[in-house]
Amino acid sequence: MDPSQVKLPPMKDLTVDNITENTIRINSLCQDPRMKYVLERLVTHLHDFARETRLSSDEWMTGLRFLTEVGQICTDVRQEFILLSDVLGLSILVDSIDHPKPPGSTEGTVLGPFHTHEAEEMPYGDSMSHDPKGEPLLVVCTLRDTNGNPIEGVKIDIWETDSTGHYDVQHPDRDGPDGRCIMRSDNSGIFWFHAITPVPYPIPHDGPVGKLLKKLHRHPYRPSHMHFMFQKEGFDHLITALYLRNDPYESSDAVFGVKDSLVVDIGRAGPEYAKKYNVSEDHALLTYDFVLVSEAETAELRANNSKVALDKLGLKVKIVNGLPVPDLD
Repeated sequence: MDPSQVKLPPMKDLTVDNITENTIRINSLCQDPRMKYVLERLVTHLHDFARETRLSSDEWMTGLRFLTEVGQICTDVRQEFILLSDVLGLSILVDSIDHPKPPGSTEGTVLGPFHTHEAEEMPYGDSMSHDPKGEPLLVVCTLRDTNGNPIEGVKIDIWETDSTGHYDVQHPDRDGPDGRCIMRSDNSGIFWFHAITPVPYPIPHDGPVGKLLKKLHRHPYRPSHMHFMFQKEGFDHLITALYLRNDPYESSDAVFGVKDSLVVDIGRAGPEYAKKYNVSEDHALLTYDFVLVSEAETAELRANNSKVALDKLGLKVKIVNGLPVPDLD
């Protein structure tokens, strides 16, 4: 940018006490009110963090080197920054804020670093896993709105690990997607498929995030789970997962993803499911009734939650395009 074309407010005699207000002032020329607000709060909290901890130069350089290492290890199939966000509890916090759920609807959870866009669409009753060592699992689910009506034609991304606790992208010799698929709900809001019973596994811990967990005396394990992502116009985008009850890591998930409403039991098919889906009566069975929320319901709830939360913090805001900005009127 040409400095002669930008009229910046003068800054001089910067101190520990006035650097924050001067940084905010010089950023205030931003024309986007939401971006200006986000940066104002970011600078405020970052500067307060440094002042409250009396952050040393050596500590800050350690932090910068750590973030550099996080970026350097990222690839198309390994998102270390997502992993960092996950283990700090930020991913689940942002999802809960941005996708609030009314009572009775399916709660969201973390996306995780292993979703890809290469999964193939699969017909009902097919198997998304080709792992011969996994326990075969029949999955039968329904999709409804908050009024109990079935939802047809929802795009559903589904993915899980193999029986060793690895996603397909973690195998260097893989020749295509496995343990993942895309399905569409039928006119009754039903989708069903074959998979394998999920197993617990460690998140990648051979990089900077793993070193951080070790320093914090935390384990890297996630409880057994299967990921689901739902997309249809008019409905709030839902990223969620189902977790197996009594898993050894159910209450200590490394990325804070477990919610009580998402914990399920693995049952057995029994006579009814065995006959309908052509499996043995002792075949492992997972069933779940997903409830999606409309975009309008989510927008109203998100705006109300934002106003209430920020009023409690003493911040005067108004909601623009579903997000808070300073209310300067």
